[in-house]
Amino acid sequence: MRTEIIRKNTMNRRVAVIGAGSSGLASIKCCLDEGLEPICFESSDDIGGLWRYKERPEPEHCSIYRSLITNTSKEMMCFSDFPMPDHYPNYMHNSQLLQYFRLYASHFDLLRHIRFQTVVCSVKQRPDFCHSGQWEVVTETKEGDKERHIFDAVLVCTGHYTHPVTPLKDFPGVETFKGKYYHSWEYRDPDALKGKRAVVVGIGNSGGDIAVEISRTAQKTFLSTRQGAWIIGRMSDRGLPIDMTMITRFWGLLLHLLPRALLNWAAERTLNQKYDHRIYGLLSKNRLLDQRPLVNDDLPGRILVGALVMKPNLQEFRGSSLVFDDGSVEDQIDAVVFCTGYNYSFPFLPTSLFPGPEHELTLYHHVFPPTLERPTLAILGLIQAQGPIMPVMEMQARWATRVFAGLNQLPPKNTMLKMIETERRRFIKSYPSPKHAALQIDYITYLDELARQVGVRPNFLDLLLRDPRLGLSVLLGPCTPYQYRLCGPGQWAGARQAILTQWERVAQPFKTRPLP
Repeated sequence: MRTEIIRKNTMNRRVAVIGAGSSGLASIKCCLDEGLEPICFESSDDIGGLWRYKERPEPEHCSIYRSLITNTSKEMMCFSDFPMPDHYPNYMHNSQLLQYFRLYASHFDLLRHIRFQTVVCSVKQRPDFCHSGQWEVVTETKEGDKERHIFDAVLVCTGHYTHPVTPLKDFPGVETFKGKYYHSWEYRDPDALKGKRAVVVGIGNSGGDIAVEISRTAQKTFLSTRQGAWIIGRMSDRGLPIDMTMITRFWGLLLHLLPRALLNWAAERTLNQKYDHRIYGLLSKNRLLDQRPLVNDDLPGRILVGALVMKPNLQEFRGSSLVFDDGSVEDQIDAVVFCTGYNYSFPFLPTSLFPGPEHELTLYHHVFPPTLERPTLAILGLIQAQGPIMPVMEMQARWATRVFAGLNQLPPKNTMLKMIETERRRFIKSYPSPKHAALQIDYITYLDELARQVGVRPNFLDLLLRDPRLGLSVLLGPCTPYQYRLCGPGQWAGARQAILTQWERVAQPFKTRPLP
């Protein structure tokens, strides 16, 4: 060890923030808001995390492809006290979202708290942890210098898209395949597949995007799926962003009041009016509300023109031929792209935090490990939701930093474990893997619960009586992040105006041609 860094001012509670992506930036700001002293360690040379495109993916780092466009709109996914610029398109290219992060970091002066090209090697409890709650964090710089730091709390903001899963053992004969196969983590653009025959395995959002993109240049593209998917586009009625019309408190109320079978029937019928999922070979094994829909504007159209062919689950390789579950065979395949997801991994954390049956983390409200004697470690972003993830991570950071500052308390360990198990059981039918079931949340319900903990959940009756226009916008309009800045800790004076003008910012990027 080169040196040991100890706090000079015991009055300042120091917090280690691991990662400078979207959740890391929000965490730095939340620490500052609560009077904490953040030091962020970022292994690369820049901010952005997942959203920073790199020509060559780095091991154990998130990775995106060149053309990636967000599938949540700018008003729904922005930070709650920093609206995106009016002229930004409603769905952005990854480079524009990275620029937004730069604007956010500059506006709140966050970069001075980040140490770039510094890897966190280990995070472990100090011997007196049960009393102090402190952590020993060992880091290593690009030059190889190691440092030992003492922190009062730790925020893990590295995400869960770091370890690509390529299930080759599930496909006999893969060693006989003469073409190229790789995970979507390595995919950058379709140039190498021009004029070739390609198979994409997996129909998540990445699988859908990549299959569509490859189908524009390849001779033939096949999309193999085990379960199928429900497809929705980015546009709703009148071309408005679909998440702004669907992620509302009104629709959330209907989901709780009306029979789920009726809602599934109505929603599936609406989707099938546009293109019949059964005819197109897309029909899912699950009902619409029991899984995350696939957001894709072009996939059905590529099927319609024959450029993309739906196939069932891949069964085995036979040289350059691929066999599928229905017995069909596709010959002369040149490449296979596995869009088969990721496993999260936190090798720097103590193994005692991974007690689940599939070595998953067990987290109270998806943030705090319940087994720790002191709640001074929080893990952000370990969720999957039918909604934008950035506002959720920001709310997690607001709650976690208040717990670190002693302004919020967690319930007893047994209470937390019971609540974790109750949540897991809710999702286990749709997500048989305990690891996947443990990641699921109900978007607005979860946000409201954390907001209640923080003290920033809107008082709807008070809003309707005091400011009817604002109250109706909050209750009937999109659940934009600004709602959680109207009152309580971290209240932002611009929140009301941001809500009342959100549709103006939706319309602004379209105003590029004078109309008669």
